[in-house]
Amino acid sequence: MFVVHRSLYALQKDLQRKRALKEELEKIQEECRASIALAKTEPEISEIRVRVLGRKGSLTQLLKRLGTLPDAERREIGRRANEIKEDLEARVEEGLRRIQKQERMESLGRERIDVTLPGRGMVSGRRHPLTQTLDEIIHIFSRLGFGVVEGPEVELDYYNFEALNIPKGHPAREMQATFFISEDVVLRTHTSPVQVRTMEKKRPPVRVICPGAVYRCDSDPTHSPMFHQVEGLLVDKGITFSDLKGVLSVFVHQMFGRGTQLRFRPSFFPFTEPSAEIDIECFICEGKGCGVCSNTGWLEILGSGMVDPAVYRFVGYDPEEVTGFAFGMGIERIAMLKYGINDIRLFFTNDLRFLKQF
Repeated sequence: MFVVHRSLYALQKDLQRKRALKEELEKIQEECRASIALAKTEPEISEIRVRVLGRKGSLTQLLKRLGTLPDAERREIGRRANEIKEDLEARVEEGLRRIQKQERMESLGRERIDVTLPGRGMVSGRRHPLTQTLDEIIHIFSRLGFGVVEGPEVELDYYNFEALNIPKGHPAREMQATFFISEDVVLRTHTSPVQVRTMEKKRPPVRVICPGAVYRCDSDPTHSPMFHQVEGLLVDKGITFSDLKGVLSVFVHQMFGRGTQLRFRPSFFPFTEPSAEIDIECFICEGKGCGVCSNTGWLEILGSGMVDPAVYRFVGYDPEEVTGFAFGMGIERIAMLKYGINDIRLFFTNDLRFLKQF
């Protein structure tokens, strides 16, 4: 009786362990399914996988306890445990796909192109203030009958100096800090060589302006190693200083306004005689004197004069038959005065904050 009773007791204990393991398996499966269904991110799914199916996970630890069951029960519970493990692994993968799909849909929703929205127009560029100033200068002189000609920036010493009545050793050469490429080749210091080249090719009457870049070894708030000039030339029979004054007065009034006061001040240039510089009334102090105009009330804008007869001989003109005048101005200088800019270097910094103002 004792042996039979002992066997029944052991059988009951095995059945209890079997039921406990089975109930625990079902609970793990139920809780894991619920957690997967509620998970909203991939890290949450990964945490559930490790917590349940990992090496130290609850299901893995339970499987290690199957060894306490008899063979028949161990096979039955083991088979059920494998079914639950496969089910949970499948649900983990399904949960990952669900979350990835949801994230992809949300991303597409954020990045979706609304074809009903109006298109974004291209931001158009602006003309540089120097270009605007040059265009205005050309427009003014074009209406006065002047054509536009250009020439090389790398120039022969002959055209840059000698043909303009500035022979080698002439003190006027020191007035222009020149970039020499070789003994007879320079970066032009003004656009006057274009005037000489034009007169070589064309007989009077000549009425041209010559815009372009020029180079001088100088740099400070009012000087730049590279800057721009417009020089003009008018040669014909009977041209006088009065014609020069008339043309340049019209230019000043067109560029700076009809009420602008100007004056012609005697000066010196080696290729004109007589020569004069033109000043306009200071727009800051209205002629009363300030720091901008060095308390003179006037601002210099350009140089001019009657073409020296010596220049005509270089181009084969007869100074007894024709006369003419020439003038030259820095485009940066005109733009600085017109727009109230106090540093020439601003034109070359490509600062959009500066350029957008024009």
